[in-house]
Amino acid sequence: MGLTTTVSPPVKFGLRAIGVWPRSYSILYRTFWTISLGLAQIFQFKYIVTCIETANFLDLVDSVSTTLPYTLLCLKLIMLWQNQRLFHDILTSMSRDWSNCGPVAFNVRTMMDKTTLSHRCSMLIIGVYMIAVLIYVSFVMEFNSINNGPDRKENQLFLKMKFPFVYELSPVYEIVMFVQFIQLFCNASLIGMLDALIITLIFHISGQIDIVCRGLLELFSKDCKSKSYKDAKGAVIRRHQNVIQFSLNIESLFSYIALMQFLTNTLVICCIAFVIVISLEGNQGYVTLLKSMFFYVAITLEAFIFCFAGEYLSNKSKSVANAAYEALWYNVRPSESRILLILILRSQKRLTLTIGKFNELSLEVFASILKASVSFVSVLLAMS
Repeated sequence: MGLTTTVSPPVKFGLRAIGVWPRSYSILYRTFWTISLGLAQIFQFKYIVTCIETANFLDLVDSVSTTLPYTLLCLKLIMLWQNQRLFHDILTSMSRDWSNCGPVAFNVRTMMDKTTLSHRCSMLIIGVYMIAVLIYVSFVMEFNSINNGPDRKENQLFLKMKFPFVYELSPVYEIVMFVQFIQLFCNASLIGMLDALIITLIFHISGQIDIVCRGLLELFSKDCKSKSYKDAKGAVIRRHQNVIQFSLNIESLFSYIALMQFLTNTLVICCIAFVIVISLEGNQGYVTLLKSMFFYVAITLEAFIFCFAGEYLSNKSKSVANAAYEALWYNVRPSESRILLILILRSQKRLTLTIGKFNELSLEVFASILKASVSFVSVLLAMS
């Protein structure tokens, strides 16, 4: 059986798990994630306050790098829950686009190709986050085995937290480590799922743009009969308008999420790079280096995905104007070719994703994130 939706099964499962997929147990799932992430954030921020009180600068920076991704995930979930109706409109538009493909072989083949590509990218993105968690956890355990003492005070937790109880003794220590591992694995999968979601939406809209371009070229071909011209013209205009509306919905859903992503990723990349530089001077610097390397790759990938999505959408939207320009408009009457002027004029305004309505997401923005992170690292090194 062929693919019938652009959203991959892992992404669909994740959307059900956070309670935003239609006909899911939203109240139950939202209550679970609110309690789980809320308790984790309380214990994480208590640890940060302790680091500030003890003036442990290196531990403070390290704890901030693991706390901010949790905070960002909480904010993303809140934004999705508040915009659930908008998200349902996006899913409805995707379903309508699939139904409008009809028996046209090119349309079906184009959407199938985009769906296959989005499924593969989704698996790759989620897989990178899972591998990052497994490597991070394995090196924390390796560090604990090297520094294992009778009281376990030198041991590290997977997530740095300050609990209101003593956790160093068995079996409380093993339970805490197990719960943290499950939470870290689930949260990393959610982060990867949300990144895969925006890639899925962008690939879906790119497939619709390809169909619009093919429709324009066929509209003015010699094979297009005058009787079917009006119907074909109306179909192209409606599909192009749906593409524009779909892009606006994605922009409304992810604009402020991208703003939070931009701010937190800059700080997290800076903190991880600082910890790596400082730890290389210690006795067990290789452990921290290997532990943080995949974590650094995953956080950088998260920033790159959003910037790539914005860049890809902007460049893809230009193809409509190019297709209208290359169409054989001289095969029809001047009154019938005026549609090209409207499409070219409308396509001059690119489809974009923005950072909180302030700036467009692009690869240039990604480069600026890396540059800002390097600048902040030099500041932290001067403060340490």
